[in-house]
Amino acid sequence: MTTTIIIAAGLAVLLALAGGLLTEVGPWYRALRKPGWNPPDWAFGPIWTVILSLLAASGVLAWRGAHTPTAHLQVAIYFAVNWVFHLAWSPLFFKLKRPDWALIENTFLLGSVAALVIGLRPFSVLASWLDVPYLVWVTIALYLNYTIVRLNEPFSGVGSTAATSQGAA
Repeated sequence: MTTTIIIAAGLAVLLALAGGLLTEVGPWYRALRKPGWNPPDWAFGPIWTVILSLLAASGVLAWRGAHTPTAHLQVAIYFAVNWVFHLAWSPLFFKLKRPDWALIENTFLLGSVAALVIGLRPFSVLASWLDVPYLVWVTIALYLNYTIVRLNEPFSGVGSTAATSQGAA
């Protein structure tokens, strides 16, 4: 196993663990009104496991396809930016109980995933394609986030079941 594979796998596991630790599916979340098409809670773990595994493989392929220090830096920046936006969503939604803020952040996450799909293509076409399921899932998640906001607004602490459950914002 090469160092690149070990690093990519380790980063994917770290991202999964951090995301899991920042996600609290408790009374506040359960009290939110959600659309009928909301995936069951148990589905998120397997979905993210597959997506993050594909992301790690994508990283290995893109890194191997980047043949200059500048190209390696580009690949690292694409992944670093995505990491930041990936990690930012859960605390906004679950810890701060602000799906409205998470929705705004989700647009940046979607942009960072689109940047991976487009930006990695010159280094590896397969790496680019491996990130397409991530793009699809984040698009679905963005629409789910939007729907939850619409069903539960406002999140200012006044007037909604979700706001009442969370206490003062």
